[in-house]
Amino acid sequence: MSDTKNTPESVPHPRGIRSYVLRTGRTTVGQARALEALGPQYLLPYQPTPIALAQVFGRDAPTVLEIGFGMGEATAHIAGVLPEQDFLCCEVHTPGVGALLKRIGDLGLTNIRIVQHDAVQVLDHMLPLGALAGVHIFFPDPWHKARHTKRRLVQPHFLASVLPRLRSGGYIHCATDWEPYAQQMLEVLGAEPQLVNAAQGFAEKPEYRPLTKFENRGLKLGHGVWDVVFRKR
Repeated sequence: MSDTKNTPESVPHPRGIRSYVLRTGRTTVGQARALEALGPQYLLPYQPTPIALAQVFGRDAPTVLEIGFGMGEATAHIAGVLPEQDFLCCEVHTPGVGALLKRIGDLGLTNIRIVQHDAVQVLDHMLPLGALAGVHIFFPDPWHKARHTKRRLVQPHFLASVLPRLRSGGYIHCATDWEPYAQQMLEVLGAEPQLVNAAQGFAEKPEYRPLTKFENRGLKLGHGVWDVVFRKR
């Protein structure tokens, strides 16, 4: 899973850090059908004013924000094993949005809503203060080259957008297969006085997060995967 995405040309984004980079991709017939059939029910249009999550989901339940869900494999699994929670999921890559909508239809999930927009703008403008019980950031783009590390999502100015929307006791769960980025995540989150590490260093993979095909392939090749979980005081 990655935060490298494709974005509609009609969506403006100011200069500064984004939760994605541009990538082209082909939407399959099944994904297109899911977009047409299920999009009206599960896609939320971006708006520059706060939304009422209880109204959006039709109930008052803990809400987790997922940033960059790729093709939605882990998202659908987690929503299925945690039906008591709601999941607001940001992804700008159209094939990924279609793929998750198809999974929603196949599995009969009702606790997912999707915003096809930059997650940083969603955080800054669309989410009320203290609205989130958790934030998931699984396998964001690692920006391997040293000169590109400033483009990584998990940085102090990103936390400045997340923390006001995260309720006390809420958590941030990051996962990556790039160890230097994992170390950066630990450092950035560990330096924030409002957060406390839920483990001693890296965390054990929480039971709700599945091993995706992407992750299994990496593990078979000897690649490591690191989970980082912090809670807000």
